[in-house]
Amino acid sequence: MAGAGLVAIKRRIKSVTSTQKITNAMGLIATANLRKVRKKLDANDKYCELFTSVVNEFVSEAEGRNIYIHGNGSKKKLYICLNSDTGLCGGFNNSVVTGLDAKMSKDRENSILISVGQKGRMYFKRLHYKTEAEYVDIPDIPTMKEANTIVYKALDFYKNGEVGEINIAYTKFVSTVRQNVIVEKLLPLEANKETKRVSVKFEPSAEYMIDDVVLSHLKQKLLNCMMNSKASEQASRMTAMDGSTKNANDLLESLNLKYNRERQTAITQEITEIVGGAEALK
Repeated sequence: MAGAGLVAIKRRIKSVTSTQKITNAMGLIATANLRKVRKKLDANDKYCELFTSVVNEFVSEAEGRNIYIHGNGSKKKLYICLNSDTGLCGGFNNSVVTGLDAKMSKDRENSILISVGQKGRMYFKRLHYKTEAEYVDIPDIPTMKEANTIVYKALDFYKNGEVGEINIAYTKFVSTVRQNVIVEKLLPLEANKETKRVSVKFEPSAEYMIDDVVLSHLKQKLLNCMMNSKASEQASRMTAMDGSTKNANDLLESLNLKYNRERQTAITQEITEIVGGAEALK
């Protein structure tokens, strides 16, 4: 019996050791990916801030009525939700889906959803949401190619009057231990009073360039949100894998202690049986 128990414990130790190696490797990969995407994000944040300042000037200088600033009259709202394509990243996907669901559930019939990422699609399907478009296999470092595809689809909805608002739900990267879920409105445009203004003279007029400016603004804004989302995903995965590796180490320590105790008990029992047999032969 003791031998059977030792074999079972040994198998469990081998299994936990294999899991530990996997979680440790995934943690290292997530750390490397986070370093890469953070470098891109830091550069993009500066560009995004400056471009947003210019857009604020456009909103302030634009004369007359246009759909990008004053809306198109539709009551429906479009939500673009950014999730991951793979799992094992803690509560990353659940947090952003839960945050958006809390907002969409208040006016579900007037909410239209675009899902980005495999996991988001799965979560929204369980919540019985219908998605108008789905995008998967987003690279670890998003590019303008992916942003373009999503932006053109969202703008088609807006220009055709199918939606009166375009919103984006994503996880903003603050630090490796802190990421915030944000639902932000992209259209109609509103001047951000907190953003510092720059002195710009528009030639030709703001009205003439508004279409191109809005398109460029949405592209760079979506790209920035995707980079924030990817950085948050890798940070969450790194934290989750680090926690899993520590738990595996604790479990291995406990199993090794149990194995040694079982082995010591088996050895003591064998010695006792030998001594008992020798005494019986006297």
